Amino acid sequence: MPDSVPVAREAAHAPSSVPAHPRQSEFSFEVGTRLTDPDGAPSLGRTGTITTPHGTIQTPAFIAVGTKATVKAVLPEAIRDLGAQAVLANAYHLYLQPGADILDEAGGLGRFMNWAGPTFTDSGGFQVMSLGSGFKKVIDMKGPDAPSKAGADDAVAPGKERLAHIDDDGVWFKSHLNGDRHRFTPEISMQVQHQIGADIMFAFDELTTLHNSRGYQEEALERTRLWAQRCVDEHFRLTDERAGKPYQALFGVIQGAQYEDLRRKACGDLGAMPFDGFGIGGALEKENLGTIVGWCSEVLPEDKPRHLLGISEPDDIFVAIEAGADTFDCVSPTRVARNSAFYTAEGRLNLSGAKYKRDWGPLQDGCDCYTCANYSRAYIRHLYKASEMLSHTLISIHNERFVVRMVDDARHAIENGTFHGFKAETLGLYYG
Repeated sequence: MPDSVPVAREAAHAPSSVPAHPRQSEFSFEVGTRLTDPDGAPSLGRTGTITTPHGTIQTPAFIAVGTKATVKAVLPEAIRDLGAQAVLANAYHLYLQPGADILDEAGGLGRFMNWAGPTFTDSGGFQVMSLGSGFKKVIDMKGPDAPSKAGADDAVAPGKERLAHIDDDGVWFKSHLNGDRHRFTPEISMQVQHQIGADIMFAFDELTTLHNSRGYQEEALERTRLWAQRCVDEHFRLTDERAGKPYQALFGVIQGAQYEDLRRKACGDLGAMPFDGFGIGGALEKENLGTIVGWCSEVLPEDKPRHLLGISEPDDIFVAIEAGADTFDCVSPTRVARNSAFYTAEGRLNLSGAKYKRDWGPLQDGCDCYTCANYSRAYIRHLYKASEMLSHTLISIHNERFVVRMVDDARHAIENGTFHGFKAETLGLYYG
């Protein structure tokens, strides 16, 4: 039996309510084909089409991360050519440098970075909390013991001071660049993101980790709920105030760590608000990723897109797709590229090894990316060993293309009814 069916045959949830703002009709999501489980029953995975003022996104889709209005080491034109449908920038970093007003004056994020397609902005909440706790780019998501046990609600990285201080109104934080003190509230986050001008924005939320106690998770979840409503109110006010600008969609962010009741409560609370879509974020362990995304997909409105924040490993992507995620992003493809790591169908390899010194083949046989069409492993290894930045560019192009193509192929497999076979073949080869 094929493992996909037209979604119209069976919908998991009723459609969401009528838009609370008339301009919300300028953004839409249409569900396409629903994935079925191996027994032929409809499951949570699906294909779809997100329509924004700057183009459409066919889902499932991997969104390339351009944190500071650039995908590191890669021209926007190259990101377009490798097949990325959209890019995601970060409000925290762009607020600090060059300033959201600069992007507004430039005509928005897309014009500023010469990217014609859809754009996203992360609210900055992750960076405020993670950098504020001294964890830099990767926050500590591992608790002191089992996640059901009490944790440390003031956990910071060893040897670091806390740079972010949360209250019910917002967050005070110090810039990681120069130590200047700043204030983020839901209203300020919305103002910053409206100036940045991305097609899709995220509500300002409080990120917790698995160090936090159950009690604090509940407190933070309620604070995030209240902040979400404030984000909606400010978003609608700014939408009216900036009537000449393209409509910007607002996604609510689902927290709740690894607690099923908290995740489902967050989805029910935010799902009843007039958001255009939802981001699934927060602390979770890899082995529970699919379960947690599934809880959220079962409760959130069926006719709105779901974005899973911060994943790119092949096994995580397939699990997320099956559990109902429509889009996801991660910095990993370019981050590992700067350490000479590159993706292949047989797994991730590292060009620093001596065996590649006279390897005249491409990074991946059969790969259709620009790098593999023009350069050898030997040459790119030489660039890396010589500390030439071109190595970062060439490997990043290949890695981004690898992940984008894999997700595109997964989408086509859902449409063709071959998803489960494609998943088994892809992961068996990659991790075998």
